[in-house]
Amino acid sequence: MLRAPIPRLQAFVLLALTLATVTGGVWWFALTSGVEQVARRGESDLALAADRLTGQLARFRELAVLLADHPALVARLRGQIGAEPTAATLTETADQTGSLEIALLDATGRGLSASDGAAVPGDLSHLPHVARALGGALGIDHGIDAARNRRIFTFAAPVFVPDGPVEGVVLVTADIEAIEAEWRGDGMAVFFTDQRGVVFATNRSEMLLSTRPLDPPPVLSTREYGGLRLAPFTAHEVTRLAGHEIWQLSAPGPYLPARAVHLTRPLPAIGMTGEALAAIGPARRMALLQATVAGAVVLVFGVLLWGLSERRRALSDRLAIEARANAALEARVSARTAELSAANTRLRREVAERQEAEARLKQAQADLVQAGKLSALGQMSAGISHELNQPLMAIGSFSENAVAYLERGQLDIARQNLDRIADLSRRMGRIIKNLRAFARQEREPIRSVDLGAVVGSVLELTEARLAATGVALHWVPPPAPVLVRGGEVRLQQVVMNLVSNALDAMEGRPARQLHLAITPGNPVTLSVRDTGPGIAAPDRIFDPFYSTKEVGGSEGMGLGLSISYGLVQSFGGAIRGANHPEGGALFTVELTPACLETAA
Repeated sequence: MLRAPIPRLQAFVLLALTLATVTGGVWWFALTSGVEQVARRGESDLALAADRLTGQLARFRELAVLLADHPALVARLRGQIGAEPTAATLTETADQTGSLEIALLDATGRGLSASDGAAVPGDLSHLPHVARALGGALGIDHGIDAARNRRIFTFAAPVFVPDGPVEGVVLVTADIEAIEAEWRGDGMAVFFTDQRGVVFATNRSEMLLSTRPLDPPPVLSTREYGGLRLAPFTAHEVTRLAGHEIWQLSAPGPYLPARAVHLTRPLPAIGMTGEALAAIGPARRMALLQATVAGAVVLVFGVLLWGLSERRRALSDRLAIEARANAALEARVSARTAELSAANTRLRREVAERQEAEARLKQAQADLVQAGKLSALGQMSAGISHELNQPLMAIGSFSENAVAYLERGQLDIARQNLDRIADLSRRMGRIIKNLRAFARQEREPIRSVDLGAVVGSVLELTEARLAATGVALHWVPPPAPVLVRGGEVRLQQVVMNLVSNALDAMEGRPARQLHLAITPGNPVTLSVRDTGPGIAAPDRIFDPFYSTKEVGGSEGMGLGLSISYGLVQSFGGAIRGANHPEGGALFTVELTPACLETAA
C-alpha cells in the first residue's frame, strides 16, 4: 500500500534546505581543499625560489672568503705591491665571477684597491658589515648603490695575519638585478623582504622597493635605500582560511593575484624572509563550479522526487478508479482470450495453406524449368544428331581401314586410325554427358560453381546450331576458374536461355555475332550481347508470357526470361536487359563471388 505523499509546502522547504546545505558544504569543502593544495604547491615553489636566491648569493659569499687568502691581496695589505696590480687582479676576478665590485680595505676600514671602474672607498669602518669583518667574522649587508642606482648585496670577509689579528677586509658586491633576471616572470609572485619589511628582491617589478603592509609601518633611513620614498605596494585585507593567511589586494594589477595565500619562509643565511602570494582564484572557481554541479544534481533529484511525489499523489487518486475497473477488465480479457484462441486457430490453418501453395509454386517452377530445358533440347536435337552421326560414320570408316591395315601388317597406320576412333568416342561421350547434365533436375543446394565451365558446356551444346546459322562467336575463356555462388544445372539453364534467345533474335539478320564475356570482381558479371533487332520494351522483358521474338520467329511461351530472373535472384544475384548503343540486345547477369577455399 502506498503511503500518503508529503504536503507540497513541506516538500518545497525541505528541497530548499537540502539544496542550500549541499551546495554550501560542497563549496566550503572544495574551497578549503583547493586552498590547501595551492598552499602546498606554493610552499614548494617558495622553497625552490629561496634556495635559488641563497644559492646564487652563496657564490659571492664564498668568493669573498676565498679572496681573503689571495696572495696578491695579502701582499697589497703588507705594502709589497702597488694599487694598480691589485686593481687588475680584482677586475679580472670580478669579470670572471659576475661581481659588481670587489674592494680591499685595510685594518682601519679604509680602502686600498678596487676593481676597474669603481672608486676606491674611503673609511667604511662605521658600516655594520665592515665592523663585523674587522672583528673577525663574516659580514653581510644590502642596500641601494646611489652612484649606480642599483640594489646590491655586499659580503665582507676578514683577512687574517697568520696567528694574529685581522689585517684587512675583502668586500664583494653582487648586483641583485642581474640575479633577478634569471627568475623574473615566474608563475607565482615571490618577494624577499628584509628585517624592515622592505621588498628588496622579487619577480614582480611593481612590488620592488615597497614595504610589505605592516602595523605599525617601519621607520626607514634614507641612507639605506638611496633616499627613495618607500610605501606599501597595496592595501589589503587579511583573513584566514584552512589555517592559512589569505591576502585580498585592493589594486593587484595585471601580474598580482586579487586573492592569494600568503606564505613565508625565513632565510637567516642572508638576513631575509622569503614570501609568496599563491593565487587562489582557480581554487575559488573550481569550488564554485563543483558547488554549482552539486546544486544542479540536488535540484534535478529534487525535481524528480517532486515529480514522483506528484505522480504518487495522482496514482493514489487513480487506485480507487482502477479497482472498480478491474472487474470489468477481467471480463473483457476472458472474452478477448476466447476470440484470440479462435483467431490463432484460423491463422494456423492459413499458414498451412500458404505453405502448401508455396510448395506447389516451387514444384511448378521446377517443372517449368525442366520443360524449358527439354524444349531447348528439342530445338537442338537436329544439330545434336548431326554431331553424333558424323563421329559414328567416321568411326565405322576408320575401323574398316584399321582392319585392312592390320591384315597388311601396317601397324602404325592402323594405330593412327584407332587413335582417331578413340578421339571421336571421347567427343561423343562429352556431348552426351553435357546433354544428361543439362536435362537432369538439380536437387543440390547453392554452392561454388565455375562460371567459365558453365558457359563452356552451354557453348558445346549449341556448337552445331552456331555453325549451322553462321553466327560468329566472340568468347575468350578466363585464364583461371571464376567461382560464383549458384547451382550448376540451374546456372546452365540461365546461360542456355540467354544464348538461345540471342540466336533466335539474329535469325535472318545480315550480321550475326554473339559476344560473351566474364568480368571478375564483386559482383562477378556475365554479359551476353547479340546483333539482333534489340528489345522493344526493356521494362517488360522479364514479365511472364512476354516474348521478345519477332513475328514469324521461333515459337515460345514467354517464360524463359521470367524463369531465369527467378533463378538468378535465388542465387542472390541480379539480371538486367537493355539495348546496346551499337545495336542488338545486352543481357547482364551479376553473381556473388565465392573464394577457392570455399569451393574446395
